[in-house]
Amino acid sequence: MLPCLLLQLILLTSCRNDMDRILFFDRADMPLQTLENVRALRSSNGRSQMLITAPSVVMYGKPEKKTVYPSGFEMRILESNDKQVANIRANYAVSFEEKNTIEARDNVVVIDFRTGDTSYLQSLVWNSAQHRIFSTDSVKSVNGQRVTYGDGFESDDEFTSPQILHQRGTMTIDE
Repeated sequence: MLPCLLLQLILLTSCRNDMDRILFFDRADMPLQTLENVRALRSSNGRSQMLITAPSVVMYGKPEKKTVYPSGFEMRILESNDKQVANIRANYAVSFEEKNTIEARDNVVVIDFRTGDTSYLQSLVWNSAQHRIFSTDSVKSVNGQRVTYGDGFESDDEFTSPQILHQRGTMTIDE
């Protein structure tokens, strides 16, 4: 009788539901979808505009619709003939659907294949509604032997007019 009573006592005290621990796992914060080895092509009117590749993508629906690239991403900006004109890489990025923005962070590298410039930043924002890519971070730009610095970056989203704002450095000009 004593062993049965002892077993019942152990079972009653060991099995309990702590509501605080249960409510800790809010389903609203859980991802809707998780993808690996993603390759997404954006096009308009049958013309490829950009290709995004990422090792992993996590999509959320609440509290706001967003897509997170926790392991970074690479974005290739394409011309009308599918020729690559620019490349953007970052170690982390998040896309906010309602704001129409992608915010890239941590070791952002922008390569302009038209000019040969490679720019290094800590963050970069692409606003697709405004057709604008920009940053207010410090920028280091390298083209061969030339190294320049600036206080921001700005371009249209087709990368036809990239600029480093408040650019300074040593430049050699052939006359």
